[in-house]
Amino acid sequence: MSTREVSDPVTCRWCASTTGTVVLDLGDQPAADHFPALDDPGPDPVHPLRMWLCAQCGLANLAEDPTTPEEPRGAEPQAMVDQARDAVARVQAAGLLTGPDGAPRTTVTEFGSPHGGSWLDLLETVGLVPGTEGGPADLVIDCFGLMHAADQAGGLAERAAAVAPDGTLLLQFHTLAAIVADGGWNALRHGHFAYYSTPVLVRMLAGIGFEATHAFRFDLYGGTVLLAARRTGVAGATDLPSVQGLVEAELAAGVLDPEVVQGLDAATTASADALAEHLGQARDAGRQVLGYAAASRAVPLLNRARIGPDLLPAVADGSPGKQGRRFPGVPVPIVAPEEVARRSPDEVVLFVTDLLDEMRRRMPGVEAGGGRWVVVDPVVRVAHPLG
Repeated sequence: MSTREVSDPVTCRWCASTTGTVVLDLGDQPAADHFPALDDPGPDPVHPLRMWLCAQCGLANLAEDPTTPEEPRGAEPQAMVDQARDAVARVQAAGLLTGPDGAPRTTVTEFGSPHGGSWLDLLETVGLVPGTEGGPADLVIDCFGLMHAADQAGGLAERAAAVAPDGTLLLQFHTLAAIVADGGWNALRHGHFAYYSTPVLVRMLAGIGFEATHAFRFDLYGGTVLLAARRTGVAGATDLPSVQGLVEAELAAGVLDPEVVQGLDAATTASADALAEHLGQARDAGRQVLGYAAASRAVPLLNRARIGPDLLPAVADGSPGKQGRRFPGVPVPIVAPEEVARRSPDEVVLFVTDLLDEMRRRMPGVEAGGGRWVVVDPVVRVAHPLG
């Protein structure tokens, strides 16, 4: 069933402007956090899924979202755990875990994300403890959480209010620059209301009286940025060249240019068609194929490519909350990881590139048995054999 009621005009979730451009329109799509029971015959509800670039502030918005979030927590990838450890080390080395007077930071507040993961244990090892509920903290962290706020102005204000007067705010996000460069159109999904570029988030912080003081870039998801900020005028450690360098690089990449961001539309067709063609060839050649990672980004990909169980019999996932369910829109079953070893597939299609090294370690039998890993995120490529 379709609930396609596209609002017009779109209102920016940060600055409330109604001037902008739809840069990606995936049509009617099922909610990427809705995994029905395996015996649920459907049809599954579908909703418009569009990315809109604000002409006034440059924020890429989810144009509309009539869905109700119900995302089962996924298993945290080892790559995310490793990146968090690296980030804490880099933040500490930059002097951000001490105050302007040189005294150690002692309290931390973390705004969680539906995707799971936490830095609290890592920060506890360097002397920080959770702050009092409702009170200000020396360090406030948000990793991929702010994008889930439908009201971006309210969401950022809430995080700023949690920061002590001389405290630091850390915001981690999958930068729009990387999404565009990688053709990662399937990062667009219901429940993800904003897609930040570094220059835009720096401006947003300035709009609430915060100055971005440090920028750290990581390879996670093809390009993740961690911004550190404090209230304007407060003394403390500063690395403004790191911020300015990323701002200039992303502006040069065209993150504010609708024509550049609209390149995601061409990437949509190319990757969906390539995956359908690859799986069709595998079926015709008699190769047994399974998928791995029932990630939210796999939902629009499978639906756009119209891939059902005839091409992809099942997708394994480590999240118990997803096992025994199916993908929305296309009835591909979700099974436990043990099914990969039991079925001994010729190929395992991996929908999250960052999982490749981890899955090779956890499932050496795939390649030892003559199988291979095929990565889709969103470009289709066969992973080169180890050794």
